[in-house]
Amino acid sequence: MTEYLHDSQGVWIAFRTGPRARYLFNPDGDWIGWFPWGDDDAVTPGGAYLGTVHGDRLFTDAGHPYRGDPGYPGAPGYPGAAPYPGAGTYSGLPSACDDVPSNLLWPRIAS
Repeated sequence: MTEYLHDSQGVWIAFRTGPRARYLFNPDGDWIGWFPWGDDDAVTPGGAYLGTVHGDRLFTDAGHPYRGDPGYPGAPGYPGAAPYPGAGTYSGLPSACDDVPSNLLWPRIAS
C-alpha cells in the first residue's frame, strides 16, 4: 500500500510504495531518497540527510545527528505514477523541524 507524505501545509511532496519500503520518490516518480537504516530517517541518493517521517509528514530536523555515510544502494526501478492522494490538513511543524527544501524534493528542476 502506497504511503503518501505531506509537508506542514498538507501538500503531497513524496511517497514510497509501502510503509516500510526502502526508496522515496517525489510525486513525479523521481527517486529523491532512501531509508538506509530501516527507520524513519531518509537520505538523498548521495547520502546527505533529507528528512524524517513523522506520521504522514516528511520534515527536516535541524538538530539531526550525523549518522555516517550510508553508501549507495543502487538506483531503484521506476515506481510508476502514484495517484493523487488529495491534500492533507495543516499540521504545523514539530519543535526544531522545518519543511524539506524544494531543491531536495524536485532535483531535476533545481539543477
